[in-house]
Amino acid sequence: MKLENLSKSPEAKTRKRVGRGPGSGMGKTATRGENGQKSRSGVSISPWFEGGQTPLYRRVPKRGFNNARFRTEYATINLSDLNRFNDGDIVTPELLKELGIVKKQLAGIKVLANGNLEKKVTVRAHRFSSKAVTKIEEKGGTAEVI
Repeated sequence: MKLENLSKSPEAKTRKRVGRGPGSGMGKTATRGENGQKSRSGVSISPWFEGGQTPLYRRVPKRGFNNARFRTEYATINLSDLNRFNDGDIVTPELLKELGIVKKQLAGIKVLANGNLEKKVTVRAHRFSSKAVTKIEEKGGTAEVI
């Protein structure tokens, strides 16, 4: 079997080749019209763009409740961050801030279970993920909620 012997499948369509000289009938502007933003190359207009008019999402007044203002945000640390402490140490939020592990304490500190804990430490924090508590207790340490 050779390529030239293959027949076209009946549903196959030839691609419209635009901007290819006078014979195609789609030369010069390549079916894009004469001028304007959409006739340029590299155009990408977002679906909510309204041609410079103030968009709908800015015209409509904002009403109702939004919880973002009242959200409690915790500074998070991972179990792998606690490996720098020695066995039997008591890890407190003040100690974490002093060592630079946590920049801002925010509403408190939450311990997440990312990484492995290799030391037996007592961790005092405001929140713990359930996996973090089990991993800390597996190593013989304790997780104390402040």
